[in-house]
Amino acid sequence: MITLPDKAGPIGIFDSGYGGLTILHGVRNLLPEYDYMYLGDNARAPYGPRSFDVVYEFTRQAVTRLFEMGCHLVILGCNTASAKALRTIQQVDLPTIDPSRRVLGIIRPTTEVIGKLTSTRHVGILATEGTIKSESYTLEIQKLYPDIKVSGVACPFWVPLVEYNEADSPGADYFVKKRIDQLMRLDSEIDAIILGCTHYPLLLPKIVKYVNPGIRIVSQGEYVAESLKNYLSRHPEIESKCTQGGHVEYLTTENPDKFRESAQLFLHEHVDVKNITLG
Repeated sequence: MITLPDKAGPIGIFDSGYGGLTILHGVRNLLPEYDYMYLGDNARAPYGPRSFDVVYEFTRQAVTRLFEMGCHLVILGCNTASAKALRTIQQVDLPTIDPSRRVLGIIRPTTEVIGKLTSTRHVGILATEGTIKSESYTLEIQKLYPDIKVSGVACPFWVPLVEYNEADSPGADYFVKKRIDQLMRLDSEIDAIILGCTHYPLLLPKIVKYVNPGIRIVSQGEYVAESLKNYLSRHPEIESKCTQGGHVEYLTTENPDKFRESAQLFLHEHVDVKNITLG
């Protein structure tokens, strides 16, 4: 068991890149009083095509670093990390690192609410290749709602469209329409689509343009924020370890200037960021 600082600290939010900033944005809107530490492993992104073992190792490194920097609670604001690494970290690593610390994912909060958002009981998932292959959404939804049919499609070009600031470009229409059409061919009765990647809310105007009227688009930020609020109210022993100063610190494994520029796309504000090394 490693020695970690015991005093209260910020809530950590980790993502392989920038997409977790949409989770941070949603959480800060609902819970602005807390301090947050955002860590983006931008130098090794994207995680989507990587193997389970690699994603687990990278995620474990990031979580450990956030613990070392004072976080008692870390949210994996990344669907791939939540799908491929969360359970092992919770069950294998936390008992060794520090049993009092907590790591939460973002798949469960979304799947918990989906039963209220579909009338046809047919749900679609648009996500990265890694998340789709893991079948994490399908497994979680069917644990809670066995009557719901789940269909998923991987969208390999969507993250680069966002990160290269092409989300509003005419060229994005082709890639967005192609994957939505593919999903609806799998199941024409879908009436709710989960955006299973935190980058995808930035493509929302294009997504809405190509889905049929009446289909609910489910973005994760608000549901993760509500889930976190409930979690903190149910776990005062964790809540008491989360400082409240309304401050956010940003960390990246890549060039800070590039992070600052890209963060503007997600947060629409200037951020100060520090470079760190993992591994």
